[in-house]
Amino acid sequence: MTYAVTVDVHLARGAQELDALQREGVIFLLRKGLDSIEAIEGPDGMEVDLTDDLIAVHPEGALLKLFVDAPALEFAEDAAREVVAELLERSELLADWEITRCEVDLHPDLLQESLDAADGPDAPPADPAERARRHAEFGPAAAPSRLDEAEIEEMRVRLRSLAPSLRAFPLSAFGCADEKGTVGREAAEVAAGAVVHAVDLLVDQLFTDLAGLEEEGPTVAESDAPFMILDDLPSRFALQYTVLFARRLIVTAITLTGRLAQPHFGELSCVAEELLMKFLLAQAEVTADLHGLLTEEVGTALEFFTATVCEDVDHEWLYEPATDGLGVNDWFIPFNDDRQVHPYAANDGEDQT
Repeated sequence: MTYAVTVDVHLARGAQELDALQREGVIFLLRKGLDSIEAIEGPDGMEVDLTDDLIAVHPEGALLKLFVDAPALEFAEDAAREVVAELLERSELLADWEITRCEVDLHPDLLQESLDAADGPDAPPADPAERARRHAEFGPAAAPSRLDEAEIEEMRVRLRSLAPSLRAFPLSAFGCADEKGTVGREAAEVAAGAVVHAVDLLVDQLFTDLAGLEEEGPTVAESDAPFMILDDLPSRFALQYTVLFARRLIVTAITLTGRLAQPHFGELSCVAEELLMKFLLAQAEVTADLHGLLTEEVGTALEFFTATVCEDVDHEWLYEPATDGLGVNDWFIPFNDDRQVHPYAANDGEDQT
């Protein structure tokens, strides 16, 4: 079973906050470290797979989402804690950082599925008290977030104020006021605001990637520069991630996110938009989590929105090894005649500079 493990790491107490350049350096160090890991050795030599990850760095530290294939929740959390602790220890610059949280947030049904899936002598016990006792043996309990209630409330108010900017989708797209009454208005507004907030982050990161590629290119595969978005695209196409590709991706991102502020969003028009929406929604989740607002209800609201805006996950197969002749130019071809791509993004001519 795949678990999304949230790992919060912070600067040593009293350390000076990270500036923008230092934050990019931290992303580079964490990204290179995680990219070098294919599997983690769990309890009793059990192999635990690290399938994906997300990194968000802020002035006081970093928040990581590690997607771990493990037979049970405890194994996923322990493996994630171990690998992040090792990454911090490897780097002299990060050696004093502290892991303040390492946990999986699971819906009760998924938690039961985890318990049912685990078998054998190492399976976690059904009794919650015994499970807690056994889990405590693997290490100290994670410290609470350093955000105080005032900071959390300030961000809650800000995100809710941003929600009306998402004109393309009503709150019902986040599960609010549906027939089952799954999501309340406040949670839906927090989720919608997180999506709007993530737009700035996504576009800024793409421009930063473009600047790095222009300086260190000619392609992502041939560059040692750290990239925020381009490094998270399917790695088997890295030789095709050129400056022109990055520009086309930025234009597509601006077109896509601009439609979110219009009354009619339509549908995702091409593979590039599917990938960009994936990054946008991941950043929205990280934003809510980073500010102590990713409650189960807000998480459900984001899941509702994902199901609303994303028709399928066919683009995920791009991350699988393959030998076909597909190229990134195909990512900007509209799915059908009813959908459109910005003319600049659609033009793959070599005359663009």
